[in-house]
Amino acid sequence: MKDVLIISTNRNRFPFPVMPYGACIVAEAAERAGYRVSVLDLMFEKRPLEAIKNELKRLNPDVIGLSIRNIDNNDIQKPVAFFKELSPVFDILKNNTDSPTVIGGPAVGVMPEELLRFTGASIAVLGDGEVVFPQILDGLSKRKDLSDISGIAWIEDNIFKKNPLNSTQKEFSPTLPDFSKWINIKPYKSFFATIPVQTKRGCPYRCIYCTYAVAEGKNYRLSDPEYIVEEIRRVSSCGIKHFEFVDNVFNSPYEHAMKICEEIARRRINASFQSLELNPLFIDDELLSVMEASGFSGIGITVESASDIVLSSLKKGFTVDDIHRALECIKRHRLPCLLIFMLGGPGETVDTVKETIRFVKNNLRPEDIAFFNIGVRIYPGTELEDIARKEGILNIPKDKMLEPVFYISSKVDLSWMVSEIRRLMTSHMNIINSDSIGSNLLPRIHWLLYLLRVRPPLWRYTPIIRRFLRLIGIDA
Repeated sequence: MKDVLIISTNRNRFPFPVMPYGACIVAEAAERAGYRVSVLDLMFEKRPLEAIKNELKRLNPDVIGLSIRNIDNNDIQKPVAFFKELSPVFDILKNNTDSPTVIGGPAVGVMPEELLRFTGASIAVLGDGEVVFPQILDGLSKRKDLSDISGIAWIEDNIFKKNPLNSTQKEFSPTLPDFSKWINIKPYKSFFATIPVQTKRGCPYRCIYCTYAVAEGKNYRLSDPEYIVEEIRRVSSCGIKHFEFVDNVFNSPYEHAMKICEEIARRRINASFQSLELNPLFIDDELLSVMEASGFSGIGITVESASDIVLSSLKKGFTVDDIHRALECIKRHRLPCLLIFMLGGPGETVDTVKETIRFVKNNLRPEDIAFFNIGVRIYPGTELEDIARKEGILNIPKDKMLEPVFYISSKVDLSWMVSEIRRLMTSHMNIINSDSIGSNLLPRIHWLLYLLRVRPPLWRYTPIIRRFLRLIGIDA
């Protein structure tokens, strides 16, 4: 058994297409293990099902891996269930090959049993794909019992079984794949896609809605900063210059983030960076100064709310005073900031929503952007699931939760929140909502800005884009 086909199934291009980091890094790991590997990226395929058929005929692969990024779009107003796109894909596979299918990716880490049952896949990868997938290939090629492999799940006699992640692993040493070897990077660049960089896995925080601790474990596994920066240098030398740190919280541990930024600055890497996952507890002048020196062009804070009542209910671990302190620090620097809010969670009321809106009006600089999402997606295994069941908001079984289900506090009306944010957007051009990032005009805007050689991140230009769209009669 030598031939492996890896399919990146993600076709969602909003707010911009994301390069298939996971599929490519797993492909390189399998190749290093001695297998012949091909990657089929469905993102820009006009006829994705035909593309799969053609690859199956061309390769006749012994094993097929499928990377699944998102279950849905997390939008309560216009929900899109991406997982349903897997049905025709697996119909093609079942009708054209008997080879085992292995599913992995962020979505699988969150809902492995549900996706195994929905797709009928042979095995699910729960752990680090670049480590686990070659072990699966080795076991399949040697016809060994796979039950000893850590970080996998499967269905046997209609019973879900899994091997837990290896909790003894202390370090995380990812490589940045040679994307151009596996996929066509040109269309990604034209849509302002960034290179995703992970510097750690695991999350010790207790946010009630979050799936990171469920999928990656509750303890940090840190990469070596010098190693990570060397990987960035290697990839940037090939002409890809825009990177995004996609850690669940980039600036925690604080010392780890400092060392990475200091190393980038020391080596004078000619690239731009951003991270939209900063915790206000760990923002200070020293960190922001070294981020600026290393080439950061934008930062983001997952604020969620400006009400202490809601922040406490969400178990964010910080207060409104902490947010104020962080923003005062940011004001002393040049970096534009994207503030990310999520309305409607436990503890939300009319008063807390108004409190958050007042906060935005009083504290948002002209160069900053605020994004509002409404409703909290409920995932199995989170504390929010337990809360929703106790309150009677959620009464469907776990195997039905692939369909998007959301939490909205019983003390606030969804339509009222939607109208309040839309009213806020009419007077503030630097505020956006889920409609903004789901607009069908975004790909054209990205393409135009790419031709104009505008430097990412594009959210910095939100006020200009919104004003232009209004001039031509489009309410955005």
